[in-house]
Amino acid sequence: MTKQHILLIEDNNEIRENTAEILELANYTVSTAENGKIGVEIAMKEKPDLIICDIMMPILDGYGVLHLLSKNPELAAIPFIFLTAKSERGDFRKGMEMGADDYITKPFTDIELLNAIDSRMKKVNILQKNYTPDDKGMREMLQEFEGSNALQNITENRPENQYKKKQVIYSKGNHPQKLFFVRSGKVKTFISNDDGKGLTIGLYTDGDFLGYTALLEGGTYKESAEAIDDCIIAEVPIESFEKLLYHNAEATKKIIQLMAKNIREKERQMLDIAYNSLRKRVANALMILLNKYRKPGEDIFSIHLSREDLANIAGTATESLIRTLSDFKTERLIEINGSKITVLNEKNLAGMLN
Repeated sequence: MTKQHILLIEDNNEIRENTAEILELANYTVSTAENGKIGVEIAMKEKPDLIICDIMMPILDGYGVLHLLSKNPELAAIPFIFLTAKSERGDFRKGMEMGADDYITKPFTDIELLNAIDSRMKKVNILQKNYTPDDKGMREMLQEFEGSNALQNITENRPENQYKKKQVIYSKGNHPQKLFFVRSGKVKTFISNDDGKGLTIGLYTDGDFLGYTALLEGGTYKESAEAIDDCIIAEVPIESFEKLLYHNAEATKKIIQLMAKNIREKERQMLDIAYNSLRKRVANALMILLNKYRKPGEDIFSIHLSREDLANIAGTATESLIRTLSDFKTERLIEINGSKITVLNEKNLAGMLN
Protein backbone atom coordinates (compact mmCIF):
# COMPACT_ATOMS: atom_id res chain seq x y z
CA MET A 1 0.00 0.00 0.00
CA THR A 2 1.40 3.42 -1.01
CA LYS A 3 2.26 5.69 1.90
CA GLN A 4 0.46 9.03 2.09
CA HIS A 5 2.76 11.96 1.35
CA ILE A 6 2.90 15.03 3.62
CA LEU A 7 4.72 18.29 2.89
CA LEU A 8 5.88 20.13 6.04
CA ILE A 9 6.77 23.82 5.62
CA GLU A 10 8.41 25.21 8.80
CA ASP A 11 11.29 27.67 9.24
CA ASN A 12 12.30 26.51 12.74
CA ASN A 13 14.85 23.72 12.26
CA GLU A 14 14.13 21.93 15.55
CA ILE A 15 10.34 21.95 15.10
CA ARG A 16 10.67 20.92 11.45
CA GLU A 17 12.97 17.98 12.20
CA ASN A 18 11.00 16.78 15.25
CA THR A 19 7.66 17.02 13.44
CA ALA A 20 9.02 15.21 10.38
CA GLU A 21 10.32 12.42 12.60
CA ILE A 22 6.89 12.02 14.23
CA LEU A 23 5.22 11.83 10.82
CA GLU A 24 7.70 9.28 9.50
CA LEU A 25 7.19 7.12 12.59
CA ALA A 26 3.45 7.30 11.83
CA ASN A 27 4.26 5.76 8.41
CA TYR A 28 3.88 8.89 6.28
CA THR A 29 6.28 9.90 3.53
CA VAL A 30 7.53 13.38 4.44
CA SER A 31 9.03 16.22 2.44
CA THR A 32 10.23 19.36 4.26
CA ALA A 33 10.84 22.98 3.34
CA GLU A 34 12.43 25.74 5.45
CA ASN A 35 10.39 28.58 3.89
CA GLY A 36 7.24 29.20 1.90
CA LYS A 37 8.93 29.72 -1.46
CA ILE A 38 10.67 26.36 -1.34
CA GLY A 39 7.48 24.78 -0.03
CA VAL A 40 5.46 25.96 -3.03
CA GLU A 41 8.15 24.67 -5.40
CA ILE A 42 8.08 21.24 -3.73
CA ALA A 43 4.27 21.18 -3.79
CA MET A 44 4.24 21.91 -7.52
CA LYS A 45 6.78 19.17 -8.19
CA GLU A 46 5.59 16.41 -5.81
CA LYS A 47 1.84 17.15 -5.33
CA PRO A 48 1.60 15.82 -1.75
CA ASP A 49 -1.55 14.39 -0.17
CA LEU A 50 -1.53 17.00 2.61
CA ILE A 51 0.40 20.16 3.51
CA ILE A 52 1.28 21.40 7.01
CA CYS A 53 2.53 24.99 6.94
CA ASP A 54 3.73 27.53 9.50
CA ILE A 55 2.23 31.03 9.22
CA MET A 56 5.14 33.32 10.20
CA MET A 57 8.07 32.55 7.89
CA PRO A 58 10.67 34.51 5.91
CA ILE A 59 10.52 35.09 2.12
CA LEU A 60 6.91 33.82 1.83
CA ASP A 61 4.60 33.39 4.82
CA GLY A 62 1.89 30.76 5.23
CA TYR A 63 -0.86 33.02 3.90
CA GLY A 64 1.18 33.56 0.74
CA VAL A 65 1.73 29.82 0.35
CA LEU A 66 -2.00 29.11 0.67
CA HIS A 67 -2.84 31.92 -1.78
CA LEU A 68 -0.46 30.59 -4.44
CA LEU A 69 -1.64 27.01 -4.03
CA SER A 70 -5.30 28.04 -4.30
CA LYS A 71 -4.58 29.61 -7.70
CA ASN A 72 -3.17 26.34 -9.08
CA PRO A 73 -5.93 23.91 -10.17
CA GLU A 74 -3.64 20.90 -9.57
CA LEU A 75 -2.85 21.98 -5.99
CA ALA A 76 -5.95 23.84 -4.80
CA ALA A 77 -7.71 20.71 -3.47
CA ILE A 78 -4.75 19.51 -1.35
CA PRO A 79 -5.76 19.60 2.35
CA PHE A 80 -3.93 22.45 4.10
CA ILE A 81 -3.25 22.68 7.85
CA PHE A 82 -1.72 25.79 9.43
CA LEU A 83 0.92 25.23 12.10
CA THR A 84 1.35 28.35 14.18
CA ALA A 85 2.41 29.73 17.54
CA LYS A 86 0.09 32.70 17.19
CA SER A 87 -3.04 32.40 19.30
CA GLU A 88 -4.99 35.46 18.13
CA ARG A 89 -8.40 34.37 16.93
CA GLY A 90 -8.26 36.73 13.98
CA ASP A 91 -5.27 34.89 12.49
CA PHE A 92 -7.12 31.58 12.61
CA ARG A 93 -10.22 33.16 11.06
CA LYS A 94 -8.16 34.70 8.27
CA GLY A 95 -6.55 31.35 7.46
CA MET A 96 -9.87 29.49 7.41
CA GLU A 97 -11.49 32.17 5.25
CA MET A 98 -8.64 31.80 2.76
CA GLY A 99 -9.37 28.10 2.46
CA ALA A 100 -7.27 26.35 5.12
CA ASP A 101 -8.83 23.10 6.35
CA ASP A 102 -7.53 23.17 9.92
CA TYR A 103 -4.88 24.63 12.22
CA ILE A 104 -2.67 23.32 15.01
CA THR A 105 -1.32 25.66 17.70
CA LYS A 106 2.27 25.32 18.89
CA PRO A 107 3.22 23.80 21.23
CA PHE A 108 1.30 20.65 20.27
CA THR A 109 1.41 17.00 21.30
CA ASP A 110 2.08 14.08 18.97
CA ILE A 111 -1.53 12.94 19.38
CA GLU A 112 -2.95 16.36 18.49
CA LEU A 113 -0.86 16.45 15.33
CA LEU A 114 -1.69 12.92 14.19
CA ASN A 115 -5.39 13.24 15.03
CA ALA A 116 -5.68 16.41 12.95
CA ILE A 117 -3.96 14.73 10.00
CA ASP A 118 -5.97 11.52 10.32
CA SER A 119 -9.26 13.43 10.46
CA ARG A 120 -8.41 15.45 7.38
CA MET A 121 -7.19 12.43 5.41
CA LYS A 122 -10.40 10.53 6.17
CA LYS A 123 -12.52 13.40 4.88
CA VAL A 124 -10.44 13.59 1.72
CA ASN A 125 -10.92 9.87 1.11
CA ILE A 126 -14.68 10.29 1.51
CA LEU A 127 -14.79 13.22 -0.90
CA GLN A 128 -12.91 11.18 -3.48
CA LYS A 129 -15.33 8.27 -3.30
CA ASN A 130 -17.63 7.84 -6.25
CA TYR A 131 -21.05 7.37 -4.64
CA THR A 132 -23.94 6.22 -6.81
CA PRO A 133 -26.32 9.09 -7.70
CA ASP A 134 -29.27 7.71 -5.75
CA ASP A 135 -30.52 7.21 -2.20
CA LYS A 136 -28.11 4.35 -1.60
CA GLY A 137 -25.26 6.70 -2.41
CA MET A 138 -26.59 9.39 -0.10
CA ARG A 139 -27.12 6.88 2.69
CA GLU A 140 -23.54 5.60 2.37
CA MET A 141 -22.18 9.13 2.25
CA LEU A 142 -24.01 10.23 5.41
CA GLN A 143 -22.75 7.18 7.26
CA GLU A 144 -19.18 7.95 6.18
CA PHE A 145 -19.37 11.59 7.28
CA GLU A 146 -21.45 11.25 10.43
CA GLY A 147 -20.65 7.73 11.63
CA SER A 148 -22.43 4.40 11.49
CA ASN A 149 -25.26 5.58 13.77
CA ALA A 150 -26.11 8.69 11.72
CA LEU A 151 -29.14 7.22 9.96
CA GLN A 152 -30.38 5.50 13.10
CA ASN A 153 -30.11 8.75 15.07
CA ILE A 154 -32.00 10.79 12.50
CA THR A 155 -34.78 8.26 11.76
CA GLU A 156 -35.50 6.48 15.05
CA ASN A 157 -38.52 7.44 17.17
CA ARG A 158 -40.07 9.42 14.30
CA PRO A 159 -43.80 9.50 13.51
CA GLU A 160 -44.72 6.79 11.01
CA ASN A 161 -47.53 6.77 8.47
CA GLN A 162 -48.97 3.79 6.64
CA TYR A 163 -49.63 4.36 2.94
CA LYS A 164 -51.83 2.15 0.84
CA LYS A 165 -51.02 1.13 -2.72
CA LYS A 166 -51.26 4.17 -5.08
CA GLN A 167 -51.64 6.60 -2.17
CA VAL A 168 -49.86 9.93 -2.75
CA ILE A 169 -47.02 10.74 -0.33
CA TYR A 170 -46.29 14.23 -1.65
CA SER A 171 -47.28 16.18 -4.76
CA LYS A 172 -45.43 18.29 -7.28
CA GLY A 173 -45.53 22.00 -6.44
CA ASN A 174 -45.92 21.55 -2.69
CA HIS A 175 -43.37 22.96 -0.25
CA PRO A 176 -41.45 20.27 1.69
CA GLN A 177 -42.08 20.12 5.40
CA LYS A 178 -40.21 16.92 6.22
CA LEU A 179 -37.86 14.26 4.93
CA PHE A 180 -39.37 10.84 4.22
CA PHE A 181 -37.67 7.56 5.16
CA VAL A 182 -39.04 4.25 3.83
CA ARG A 183 -39.30 1.69 6.63
CA SER A 184 -40.90 -0.92 4.38
CA GLY A 185 -42.54 -1.17 0.99
CA LYS A 186 -41.91 0.34 -2.44
CA VAL A 187 -42.32 3.95 -3.55
CA LYS A 188 -41.99 5.72 -6.90
CA THR A 189 -41.48 9.35 -7.83
CA PHE A 190 -42.93 10.51 -11.13
CA ILE A 191 -43.77 13.46 -13.33
CA SER A 192 -46.91 13.85 -15.46
CA ASN A 193 -47.76 15.81 -18.59
CA ASP A 194 -50.93 17.84 -19.12
CA ASP A 195 -52.73 14.73 -20.39
CA GLY A 196 -51.97 12.88 -17.17
CA LYS A 197 -49.45 10.52 -18.75
CA GLY A 198 -46.81 9.65 -16.15
CA LEU A 199 -43.09 8.92 -16.28
CA THR A 200 -41.44 7.23 -13.30
CA ILE A 201 -38.12 8.91 -12.48
CA GLY A 202 -37.20 7.28 -9.16
CA LEU A 203 -37.72 4.00 -7.25
CA TYR A 204 -37.33 3.57 -3.49
CA THR A 205 -37.46 0.76 -0.96
CA ASP A 206 -36.60 -0.14 2.66
CA GLY A 207 -33.95 2.21 4.06
CA ASP A 208 -34.23 4.88 1.35
CA PHE A 209 -34.77 8.61 1.82
CA LEU A 210 -36.94 10.59 -0.54
CA GLY A 211 -37.89 14.22 -0.91
CA TYR A 212 -34.44 15.50 0.03
CA THR A 213 -33.72 17.34 -3.23
CA ALA A 214 -36.46 19.91 -2.63
CA LEU A 215 -35.25 20.37 0.96
CA LEU A 216 -31.71 21.11 -0.20
CA GLU A 217 -32.86 23.40 -3.01
CA GLY A 218 -35.20 25.29 -0.70
CA GLY A 219 -37.97 25.14 -3.32
CA THR A 220 -41.00 23.04 -4.11
CA TYR A 221 -41.23 19.41 -5.18
CA LYS A 222 -40.47 18.98 -8.88
CA GLU A 223 -42.11 15.55 -8.88
CA SER A 224 -44.79 13.58 -7.03
CA ALA A 225 -44.31 10.49 -4.86
CA GLU A 226 -46.70 7.55 -4.63
CA ALA A 227 -46.74 4.16 -2.91
CA ILE A 228 -46.31 1.24 -5.33
CA ASP A 229 -47.54 -1.13 -2.64
CA ASP A 230 -48.43 -0.83 1.06
CA CYS A 231 -45.69 1.15 2.80
CA ILE A 232 -44.61 2.36 6.22
CA ILE A 233 -42.80 5.69 6.04
CA ALA A 234 -41.11 7.64 8.84
CA GLU A 235 -41.18 11.43 8.75
CA VAL A 236 -38.01 13.32 9.73
CA PRO A 237 -38.36 17.05 10.59
CA ILE A 238 -36.50 19.48 8.33
CA GLU A 239 -34.53 20.78 11.31
CA SER A 240 -33.04 17.36 12.07
CA PHE A 241 -31.95 16.86 8.46
CA GLU A 242 -30.38 20.34 8.28
CA LYS A 243 -28.55 19.79 11.56
CA LEU A 244 -27.10 16.54 10.22
CA LEU A 245 -25.82 18.15 7.04
CA TYR A 246 -25.21 21.84 7.34
CA HIS A 247 -22.69 21.83 10.17
CA ASN A 248 -20.40 19.79 7.91
CA ALA A 249 -19.22 21.71 4.84
CA GLU A 250 -17.69 18.63 3.23
CA ALA A 251 -20.94 16.67 3.56
CA THR A 252 -22.93 19.52 2.03
CA LYS A 253 -20.49 19.77 -0.88
CA LYS A 254 -20.69 16.04 -1.52
CA ILE A 255 -24.50 16.07 -1.38
CA ILE A 256 -24.53 18.79 -4.06
CA GLN A 257 -22.18 16.70 -6.21
CA LEU A 258 -24.44 13.71 -5.70
CA MET A 259 -27.49 15.73 -6.74
CA ALA A 260 -25.67 16.88 -9.89
CA LYS A 261 -24.91 13.25 -10.79
CA ASN A 262 -28.54 12.38 -10.12
CA ILE A 263 -29.67 15.10 -12.54
CA ARG A 264 -27.30 13.74 -15.19
CA GLU A 265 -28.74 10.25 -14.67
CA LYS A 266 -32.27 11.63 -15.15
CA GLU A 267 -31.14 13.39 -18.34
CA ARG A 268 -29.66 10.11 -19.60
CA GLN A 269 -32.95 8.35 -18.79
CA MET A 270 -34.87 10.92 -20.85
CA LEU A 271 -32.48 10.49 -23.78
CA ASP A 272 -32.83 6.71 -23.59
CA ILE A 273 -36.60 7.03 -23.71
CA ALA A 274 -36.39 9.42 -26.64
CA TYR A 275 -34.00 7.38 -28.78
CA ASN A 276 -34.10 3.73 -27.66
CA SER A 277 -36.30 1.11 -29.25
CA LEU A 278 -39.39 -0.09 -27.42
CA ARG A 279 -37.80 -3.48 -26.67
CA LYS A 280 -34.73 -1.80 -25.24
CA ARG A 281 -36.81 0.56 -23.07
CA VAL A 282 -38.86 -2.31 -21.62
CA ALA A 283 -35.73 -4.40 -21.02
CA ASN A 284 -34.13 -1.40 -19.30
CA ALA A 285 -37.20 -0.93 -17.08
CA LEU A 286 -37.06 -4.58 -16.00
CA MET A 287 -33.33 -4.31 -15.24
CA ILE A 288 -33.91 -1.13 -13.21
CA LEU A 289 -36.47 -2.97 -11.10
CA LEU A 290 -34.20 -6.00 -10.74
CA ASN A 291 -31.20 -3.90 -9.64
CA LYS A 292 -33.30 -1.88 -7.20
CA TYR A 293 -35.48 -4.51 -5.58
CA ARG A 294 -33.66 -7.86 -5.83
CA LYS A 295 -32.79 -9.12 -2.37
CA PRO A 296 -29.26 -10.34 -1.53
CA GLY A 297 -28.81 -13.98 -2.49
CA GLU A 298 -31.97 -14.02 -4.63
CA ASP A 299 -31.20 -15.95 -7.84
CA ILE A 300 -34.58 -15.54 -9.53
CA PHE A 301 -36.12 -12.07 -9.36
CA SER A 302 -39.89 -11.57 -9.29
CA ILE A 303 -41.99 -8.50 -8.66
CA HIS A 304 -45.70 -7.69 -8.46
CA LEU A 305 -46.25 -4.52 -10.47
CA SER A 306 -49.12 -3.09 -12.48
CA ARG A 307 -48.65 -2.79 -16.20
CA GLU A 308 -49.30 0.95 -15.89
CA ASP A 309 -46.46 1.37 -13.38
CA LEU A 310 -44.07 -0.62 -15.55
CA ALA A 311 -45.09 1.40 -18.62
CA ASN A 312 -44.36 4.61 -16.72
CA ILE A 313 -40.86 3.36 -15.89
CA ALA A 314 -40.24 2.40 -19.51
CA GLY A 315 -41.74 5.63 -20.84
CA THR A 316 -44.22 3.99 -23.19
CA ALA A 317 -47.94 3.39 -23.59
CA THR A 318 -49.44 0.56 -21.54
CA GLU A 319 -50.69 -1.20 -24.66
CA SER A 320 -47.22 -1.14 -26.25
CA LEU A 321 -45.70 -2.46 -23.03
CA ILE A 322 -48.14 -5.37 -22.88
CA ARG A 323 -47.27 -6.41 -26.44
CA THR A 324 -43.54 -6.25 -25.68
CA LEU A 325 -43.94 -8.25 -22.47
CA SER A 326 -45.81 -10.89 -24.48
CA ASP A 327 -42.86 -11.07 -26.89
CA PHE A 328 -40.41 -11.39 -23.98
CA LYS A 329 -42.53 -14.18 -22.53
CA THR A 330 -42.51 -16.05 -25.86
CA GLU A 331 -38.71 -15.67 -25.98
CA ARG A 332 -38.44 -17.11 -22.44
CA LEU A 333 -36.89 -13.92 -21.10
CA ILE A 334 -39.63 -13.52 -18.49
CA GLU A 335 -42.57 -15.36 -17.00
CA ILE A 336 -45.91 -13.65 -16.34
CA ASN A 337 -48.48 -14.72 -13.77
CA GLY A 338 -51.10 -12.02 -13.23
CA SER A 339 -49.33 -8.90 -11.91
CA LYS A 340 -46.24 -10.98 -11.08
CA ILE A 341 -43.31 -10.76 -13.50
CA THR A 342 -40.34 -13.13 -13.11
CA VAL A 343 -37.06 -12.57 -14.91
CA LEU A 344 -35.88 -15.87 -16.40
CA ASN A 345 -32.91 -14.71 -18.47
CA GLU A 346 -31.20 -11.72 -16.88
CA LYS A 347 -28.15 -12.01 -19.14
CA ASN A 348 -30.10 -11.68 -22.38
CA LEU A 349 -32.21 -8.83 -21.01
CA ALA A 350 -29.11 -6.94 -19.95
CA GLY A 351 -27.52 -7.74 -23.33
CA MET A 352 -30.21 -5.71 -25.09
CA LEU A 353 -28.89 -2.55 -23.40
CA ASN A 354 -25.41 -2.75 -24.92
